[in-house]
Amino acid sequence: MNIPLLDLKIQYQSIKSEIKQALDKVLESQHFILNGHVETLEKKIAHYCGCDYAIGVSSGSDALLVSLMAIDIQPGDEVITVPYTFFATVGSIVRLGAKPVFVDIELDTFNIDVNQIEEKITPRTKAVIPVHLFGQCCEMQAIIDIARKYNLKIIEDAAQAIGAEYKQKKTGSLGDIGCFSFFPSKNLGGYGDGGMVVTKVKPIYEKIKMLRVHGASSKYYHKLIGGNFRLDELQAAILLVKFKYLDAWNKKRAECAQRYYQLFSETGLLDFIIPPKIKQSNHVFHQYVVRVQKRDQLLKYLKTQGIGCAIYYPLPLHLQESLSSLGYKRGDFPQTERASKETLALPMYPELTIKQQEYIVKKIRDFYNQV
Repeated sequence: MNIPLLDLKIQYQSIKSEIKQALDKVLESQHFILNGHVETLEKKIAHYCGCDYAIGVSSGSDALLVSLMAIDIQPGDEVITVPYTFFATVGSIVRLGAKPVFVDIELDTFNIDVNQIEEKITPRTKAVIPVHLFGQCCEMQAIIDIARKYNLKIIEDAAQAIGAEYKQKKTGSLGDIGCFSFFPSKNLGGYGDGGMVVTKVKPIYEKIKMLRVHGASSKYYHKLIGGNFRLDELQAAILLVKFKYLDAWNKKRAECAQRYYQLFSETGLLDFIIPPKIKQSNHVFHQYVVRVQKRDQLLKYLKTQGIGCAIYYPLPLHLQESLSSLGYKRGDFPQTERASKETLALPMYPELTIKQQEYIVKKIRDFYNQV
């Protein structure tokens, strides 16, 4: 049996005619930049997240960058985040000359350990970027309380968590700014790069709208130094088709996760830890990530059995060569470093079948029975 980590082809077949109609509409209009599809998508995403405003941008990475620009992050400022995330979270900070200050993660959720945030705050700290990793919300109330106490901005990196909720509020609406990615593999993915910024704060919205078009308030009148951070009409048209199915797809992901839970519970594997169920939040399972012993051997074995799997992330950011100037060393963030050695993402997508999941779990059980 061949089971990919993610099967976008099967999803495409179910919406193929709708996608082609949407693309044809844009092609017939010959309007490709910031037209009606982008505006409609912005309104729908803002309403969906419980925010007043949304701004379509060129990628999730640029969503983070433009958000930091909007709150006027300057060289020498400090921004607190985690070393266990995709590089863009930290790269956006460094690109502005600011300093990322790392806080270790919780080993069960892989999200920021809120109990360690306050000790990292200095007079230079301006913001916190909590990362809702793999589709699981951070413990936001504690982060909100700390941010209020020290007058810090919160930028949610919700690139992997559109539709996830914390205390019945959706990601993106919990901080000052929320950032989403529409990379093809995401729960709501386009057919190329794309992203979205959401906020309830009008001045932030107005500033980001200018920043995404080179800081222009109107054509050729530039109030700020911005960049080319626009979401394409073609991507917006695709995303509008897929957005109709987002909640249903997220529900199916949760059902797949529950099936994994039941199947793994029956195996009795002691060295195999599945994603926990966290109170006050719902997980949208962008990835289904487990912690295992003999991770690298298991990965190789599963691939020989036709099962797609991947490591997110094999080298923590504090140990990356490009960030060596920050002065961190091995051992500084033990939970992050442990996760990088033990985590493995298993196949997860709405169309994953019971038969496929049974095969995956059987092969994992067979592996541990052999070693």
